[in-house]
Amino acid sequence: MTYFRTCSRLLLMIVAVVAVCPVAHSAQKEPLTAEWVYGEQGSHIADVPLHVWLDDATAILYDTRIPEDRRTLERLDPRTGQRRPAFNIKVAAASLNALDHAEGKKAVAWPLAFDTAGNQAVYEFKGDIFLLDLRSSRFTRVTETPEEEKDVQFSPDGRFISFARKNDLYVYDVTEKRESRLTADGSETVLNGTLSWVYWEEIFDRRDTGYWWSPDSRSIAYLQTDESGVPVSTFVDFAPVNPRVIHQVYPRAGERNPRVRVGVVSVAEPRTRWMEVTDKPFEWILRVKWLPDSRRISLQTMTRAQTELGLYFADIQTGVSQRVVTETDPDWVNINDDLFFLNDGTHFLWASERDGYMHLYRYRIDGVLANQVTKGDWAMAPAYWEGGAVVGIDAKDDWIYFTALKDSSIERHLYRVRNDGSGLAKLTTEIGTHHISMSPDTRFYFDDYSNIRELPALLLCSSDGKVLSTLASPRPELLPADMQYPELLTIPAADGFPMPAQILKPKNFDAASKYPVILFVYGGPSLPSVHNAWQYSLLGDQLWLEDGYVVVGLDGRASTAISKKLENTFVAEPGSTTADLLAGVRWLKSQPWVDANRFGVWGWSGGGTTTLQLMTRSREFKAGIAVAPVTDWHYYDSKIAEMLVKRPQDNPEVYDSTSLVKRAGDLSGHVMLIFGTYDDNVHPQNEYALMNELVEKGKPFEVMVYPMRKHGISDTPARIHLAKTMQRFWKQNL
Repeated sequence: MTYFRTCSRLLLMIVAVVAVCPVAHSAQKEPLTAEWVYGEQGSHIADVPLHVWLDDATAILYDTRIPEDRRTLERLDPRTGQRRPAFNIKVAAASLNALDHAEGKKAVAWPLAFDTAGNQAVYEFKGDIFLLDLRSSRFTRVTETPEEEKDVQFSPDGRFISFARKNDLYVYDVTEKRESRLTADGSETVLNGTLSWVYWEEIFDRRDTGYWWSPDSRSIAYLQTDESGVPVSTFVDFAPVNPRVIHQVYPRAGERNPRVRVGVVSVAEPRTRWMEVTDKPFEWILRVKWLPDSRRISLQTMTRAQTELGLYFADIQTGVSQRVVTETDPDWVNINDDLFFLNDGTHFLWASERDGYMHLYRYRIDGVLANQVTKGDWAMAPAYWEGGAVVGIDAKDDWIYFTALKDSSIERHLYRVRNDGSGLAKLTTEIGTHHISMSPDTRFYFDDYSNIRELPALLLCSSDGKVLSTLASPRPELLPADMQYPELLTIPAADGFPMPAQILKPKNFDAASKYPVILFVYGGPSLPSVHNAWQYSLLGDQLWLEDGYVVVGLDGRASTAISKKLENTFVAEPGSTTADLLAGVRWLKSQPWVDANRFGVWGWSGGGTTTLQLMTRSREFKAGIAVAPVTDWHYYDSKIAEMLVKRPQDNPEVYDSTSLVKRAGDLSGHVMLIFGTYDDNVHPQNEYALMNELVEKGKPFEVMVYPMRKHGISDTPARIHLAKTMQRFWKQNL
């Protein structure tokens, strides 16, 4: 997940804390508190059942909305609507409790993985792997080691369980109950099938997925990473008495990156064949995917400048690769997961932003373009936690199902189109945002749907868009009394560009009065903060409404996700995001109900950076809060820093002009910096450097430091403390 996708996740999780306790089934009638908002009840208010499709087009559900001791895995047949337990939970719990390290469990939670037939599930308890046979409802132990097993997967046929241990790959034969080691050269610096931090964070969406099973379950393709020579950062704990020192391999802008290559190893004969990419040099390997024949793999490479991406097909027997597609962009090429091999064996689908919008193209297997499938002044759009925009391909009836921002940049809908580009049709009708998971036979899909005024629901639909049943309804009865909702609108930029915005006003709002305003910003490329979807942050915002503030969200053009053309203005016109947001602020200040002298701004991560940009490039803000901001691109990781501002040795003037540390003397207004001392994403070096320069310039500032918290400051006590800290800051300074 890129830095910006990571921050986008934070936009939706600003008030969400992962918890395992159920939500009480009663409305919040007491005065709203930070403890409720950030505690187990508020954090689960938008839950819908977890769900996964199986090969036979049935599904497994797990409803986290009911008390934990009553939850179970259920099997759903979409053809009949029948739901039944997927296993005998009492037998399974007794079986688990009979094994070592058991803890008297009465319930069985959502697993790490299911096999695609839905016959087996794999769990991790106290650092070891356990296998649940759903047919017999019995557990068996897979591992018993002091080492951690990571990225646990089933082979496609369900015969093997695979995992990484101490940077080597292993498989466990379920039938023979035997473990085999596939690689043997893993070390502190050589990683086989598991990822270095920069790949985990910025390329593979915080999933430690560094290997991929062949469709025939005979081989595994894996990423080997050599971290030797890559700079190492350190963090110092406050405990124990002699504090421990934590080391992290972390390449900053312009520094040496991990060296990577792709190998393929046979399960039966564990010898690795390395795939060769020799036509052009590359810096990054972005994606690996098998072709259906299990004889070839695809791999995507990226140059260090990130302006060219190459798609290759490689023969696993010879290692010889052939480049089939090249994507270029003057600023950077985005990573996407929309590569699909069609059943005809002679074509594949590929997503590209070459015309300025993310669209789908159909290619012959030799790399010759057959046709553009989707086109127009709109973009396909995956959710940041989903693999891609294409959610299903119906070869029989010639339909491609995908999500897009075609009708609104703040709503995501489901569409379908034929391979030749004809028959484009919108399938979802409810205004709002739809996250789609389609059955393998494309006859049904789950729709996790919400809008700005309505909590999420989980719908079961047929492929023509018809709602067959509501598996989980919204629960408005759980919302706080007197819940206020935002108004969605657009605010003009200086040149008239309509910027998406939302305005949340206190109860009994009086347009004849003057109100202080708090602006929430993010500002990263193509990651909007304004959505017509349920936003977890609405609960936390209610606390500020009760204190008499108006809360506003606003996206500059580079953040809207409307097009790559607009996204590129982030680089092509440095400062354009700041200019857009300041134009929006001045429009807001012109409204008769705004107290122009009491205007605040805040953001997290990329939003913290934007907050400081606004406060050092204008005098519009009385106060601001920057949580975990990047203050100088020299201090951030090479993948994202170089995507936006290239290498410092090649582009020193842009590093100078964008450095908030060098602009510390221009700070206007009261500012609070907030960060965790174990932030392994945006290192505390960013805040320390800015704080030091603010001291040098005689600029007052406030700081809240959370010991040994990472980028999300995500534990419940810290989130409650953070909310109260921010409330106090606004009261004192706005």
